[in-house]
Amino acid sequence: MNLTQLEAEIFSLPLKDRAALAQRLLLSLEEVSESDFERLWGEESARRVAEFDAGKVQSISGKLVAEKARALIR
Repeated sequence: MNLTQLEAEIFSLPLKDRAALAQRLLLSLEEVSESDFERLWGEESARRVAEFDAGKVQSISGKLVAEKARALIR
């Protein structure tokens, strides 16, 4: 199973299960050294910028993100 397939499986889970998984994943990051953490986020941000520059993804306004987040909480 590749990352895309795994993401599809995860996103098909109920919200409660996704939240529990997210919490466990975040806790697992505490085991990562600060230098590894910075390197990993640097790589991720470079990947995201490259996707945006290539037109593979579109930006979403902060306002829209906040509205969607509030709707999920309600």
